[in-house]
Amino acid sequence: MTEAKMLEKKIWSNVLNEELDLLIYLPPTFSPLSKYPFFLVQDGKDYFQFGKLARFADELVDDKTIQEAIFVGIPYKTVEDRREKYHPDGPQNEAYIRFLAHELVPYIEDNFPTYHMGASRFLMGDSLGASVSLKAALKYPHAFGNVILHSPLVTDALMELAEKADPALTKIFHVVGNGETEVETTDNKVANFLEPNLELHELFQNRGFDYYFQEFEGGHRWKYWQPFVKEALQFMLDKEQFATENMSV
Repeated sequence: MTEAKMLEKKIWSNVLNEELDLLIYLPPTFSPLSKYPFFLVQDGKDYFQFGKLARFADELVDDKTIQEAIFVGIPYKTVEDRREKYHPDGPQNEAYIRFLAHELVPYIEDNFPTYHMGASRFLMGDSLGASVSLKAALKYPHAFGNVILHSPLVTDALMELAEKADPALTKIFHVVGNGETEVETTDNKVANFLEPNLELHELFQNRGFDYYFQEFEGGHRWKYWQPFVKEALQFMLDKEQFATENMSV
């Protein structure tokens, strides 16, 4: 198997007024002469370490089952920093979403060969990282056409965004565990993740989104999310389907 390349970069954000680290995965046969879809991955270090994102991507590319892609992991600095940026009510949440859409997307497209279209851009996250990914996808549907959700915290505001969104613009992968009824949150509270996720599932399904959902056996842990990293890649990057959808590019 040819080895993928991992790059460590930094980007200055004017909207956040800070420098952010990036972990960038380039596929095994990366060529500047080709074009690639790309993923912006919240909790970036966790997805590579606990979600085995690079390993799964390598395996599926080697099996010729998925389209090769670039993965841009965005690690959080501290638990507090993560909550401020990722929580739908966090003080930096709106600015972080603007950073994703208006600063990080142009940076990636200026430095790597991509399709420059929403249908080939993906957001991905777990828990609060899934919440901010969903909010960004619903607020900027022409910038981000796809979102992968591993057990998001679902708020009333997110439900309202989903109710108003155009189902034709967003493809969604969504999983949650049947044991996520009493999840300890980073502000030392306990929340029921399962019930709001099931309500969100019903809304997505009824509104006709291009949508995958599974309620898995387990709780709010990487142990249970990890297999659904691979499933998400298979759903989003199926080689034949992706080629068909992007033939006009």
